[in-house]
Amino acid sequence: MNLERHKEQYRLKRKENSAFLKRLKKTNPQKLDAIIHPVHEAVFACTDCLKCANCCKTTSPTFTTRDITRISKRLGMAPKQMEERHLRRDTDEDFVLKSTPCPFLGDDNYCNIYDVRPKACQQFPHTDRRRQHQLLHLTEKNLEVCPAVFEIVDKLKQRLTLHKVNKY
Repeated sequence: MNLERHKEQYRLKRKENSAFLKRLKKTNPQKLDAIIHPVHEAVFACTDCLKCANCCKTTSPTFTTRDITRISKRLGMAPKQMEERHLRRDTDEDFVLKSTPCPFLGDDNYCNIYDVRPKACQQFPHTDRRRQHQLLHLTEKNLEVCPAVFEIVDKLKQRLTLHKVNKY
């Protein structure tokens, strides 16, 4: 996994990808899911996230109250203790990590709390979720972080022309 190359490709195609995702948002919501989900499946069938873990190294998921309760129980500490040690409130008042990389990420890129990880981590990068038309803003953000998302968008651009997208 060459993250430097990914960063450069992201920078070079940022405007193009942004414009593409804006056009994609005009697609019928059910058809959009039907278009994106198979591409997600194909890309992730060939992707080993453990070779990258850039999401865990550079960003923070949001932590719900349920996440905090579940994780703190696993860590053998009170939820308040976990909040004080690992979390802070962001500008939206959501709980996020105080720092990156994630304190639960091992040197081998394995998550030390994988089976109780936050819901946001379980769903990342969100390209297989329903209602993609509501999540394209996340996809655009995740292009910078996740080489697999970048590949998904590239494959979508190859498969769809502006004419086809507007037809839906």
